[in-house]
Amino acid sequence: MILFPNAKINLGLHVVRKRPDGYHDIETLFYPVPELCDILELVHADRFEMHCHNAEISGENLCEKAWRLMAERFGIPPVAIHLYKKIPMGAGLGGGSADAAFTLTGLNDLFGLQLPKVELAGLAAQLGSDCAFFVYNRPMLATGRGEVLTPVDFTLDRPLRIFPQPVFVSTREAYAGIPPHAPEHRIESVLKLPVERWDGLLVNDFETTVFARHPELQVAKQALYDDGAAYAAMSGSGSALFAIY
Repeated sequence: MILFPNAKINLGLHVVRKRPDGYHDIETLFYPVPELCDILELVHADRFEMHCHNAEISGENLCEKAWRLMAERFGIPPVAIHLYKKIPMGAGLGGGSADAAFTLTGLNDLFGLQLPKVELAGLAAQLGSDCAFFVYNRPMLATGRGEVLTPVDFTLDRPLRIFPQPVFVSTREAYAGIPPHAPEHRIESVLKLPVERWDGLLVNDFETTVFARHPELQVAKQALYDDGAAYAAMSGSGSALFAIY
């Protein structure tokens, strides 16, 4: 079985408050980008194997965690997983979360478990805050840690380009020193406006901390506007930028 886990971008991202469990409540709109994908293959095997190509991944991969979760919960047999990375890592594009979610949905199909999406999304949320989004893989307003999802009737009808940057930004680094606050403008309201009016209203709070540590990213974002972008922003916790024309 061959699958194509896709990237996402964040249209607006507010860090609303810090939670007692140490996580943060956020508000963002996850938007799928099917044009940028990893390649994931699941194959029946006598013992579990994980092979990652085109990227160095230390420790247990999220795909492996997804298989172990399904094996413990439903007793599925071993598989060999081959993952070819094309979505940049540490870029805020959700590649690792997509790989994990597609592993869950792929195993569900491969072994005929017939689990509904809502149950798969619950399992995915155990693997990462934005994993559940990729089970549904449609525009979603995300709150809580990113796992509370509400479908949004929104389609981006403008050309979109993603610009990976040669900078790795960890989520921990992005959150460091960020001041949580209530959003000044609601994301759903801003998205109803013409794209040309989004700048300054559709805000990614992570840009404050990430740009302070990597000022070259702010320079690159301004260059996108200078090149004619109607709107440009960093995706997620960075470092990839995207532009809408």
